[in-house]
Amino acid sequence: MAENLKGCSVPCKISCDDLEALCRRERVHCKQLGVNRNNVNEYEVEFLCDYKKTKVSIIRQDPGEDFYLVKWKGFPESENTWEPKKNLRCPKLMKHFHLDLDQELRRHKRRSIPKKLDKEVASILTQKAKLRQSLQLWEDHLNMTRNHPGRIFVINEVDLEGPPKNFTYINNYKVGQGIVLDEMAVGCECKNCLEEPVNGCCPGASLHRMAYNDKGQVRIRAGQPIYECNAQCSCSPDCPNRVVQKGIQFDLCIFKTENGRGWGVRTLQHIKKNTFVMEYVGEIITTDEAERRGHVYDCQGSTYLFDLDYVEDVYTVDAAHIGNISHFVNHSCNPNLQVFNVFIDNIDERLPRIALFSTRAIRAGEELTFDYKMQIDPVDTESTKMDSSFSLAGLPSSPKKRIRVECRCGSDSCRKYLF
Repeated sequence: MAENLKGCSVPCKISCDDLEALCRRERVHCKQLGVNRNNVNEYEVEFLCDYKKTKVSIIRQDPGEDFYLVKWKGFPESENTWEPKKNLRCPKLMKHFHLDLDQELRRHKRRSIPKKLDKEVASILTQKAKLRQSLQLWEDHLNMTRNHPGRIFVINEVDLEGPPKNFTYINNYKVGQGIVLDEMAVGCECKNCLEEPVNGCCPGASLHRMAYNDKGQVRIRAGQPIYECNAQCSCSPDCPNRVVQKGIQFDLCIFKTENGRGWGVRTLQHIKKNTFVMEYVGEIITTDEAERRGHVYDCQGSTYLFDLDYVEDVYTVDAAHIGNISHFVNHSCNPNLQVFNVFIDNIDERLPRIALFSTRAIRAGEELTFDYKMQIDPVDTESTKMDSSFSLAGLPSSPKKRIRVECRCGSDSCRKYLF
């Protein structure tokens, strides 16, 4: 027996774009979707698949006309149609199509656009259009998921690899089974944490110095911990001792590298020296579980395991399938990022947050890297290079890898092998 469920609603199972296309296909007017009598016959171009030019007629003084094979949004590829250029209003898609076409013609050592494209070339252009579409959807998803000001962009101009499979973007640690984060019970009472810290503010309470200057740049050496103000503190959100907790501030781009290093990350904005860039985020697991997963990752030839061993080697961060943009940051023997242990709302020193700060000024467009085999600042008299079989107190250990991996960082100081 049917019931009158007043006020009850369910989400539509198709997107607004598909619903709009359906309305146009069925000639249905919809005010909410903007489909009316005047524009019901207008269709949106999803991407361009092919190109041809009609024959030139000297007698009729006809220079010929450009035609494009159009994939219409909301319609299957079986309904693609050839349309003259004058009927199309998609300058951005047209630009992408010709950039891809020029690249393919150069690859085939051709200088001019033929009147009709080879099936192979047309197929690759279609694949590139679909790739750009899938990467755009992934980019949109990443930006809807992020909780930080810095935007994320995605680009692949190298091959036809799409978004990584089995990877979930998160903003903070995901705590594994049986692991508990102990939150701070007290906070500072400072009115100005940098200039007038009460009892040394949060760093002083932990017997450490303030890590930042008035511009938010780190001023302590690598290996020393950073204690930021927490949720229990009396200071404002603008407190200069709140840096890492504000999240990524720069626009970053995930891009496909050209030398076989997979995906990488470059900054789209200038970054000053000693500036916070990002956190290394993933799932917190026990070292026993990390050892088990490490053997599996070894067989796959890659791993994203970091020991959290500031005071005790008990926990590990696994960013293989759950993480943030740091998942895509590559290794370099001459890196521009350095790792610091950070404590904010958690008082358990076995569970620091891993923050990456710039070691020098980084230009816009430059790739971001850190050394998978990290070492302490050379000015420290107790400096010791990291070894893949152990970790140094004060710094997270290098990723767990028991297989020898060739380094492709290309720096002048390259060690040839990561491990």
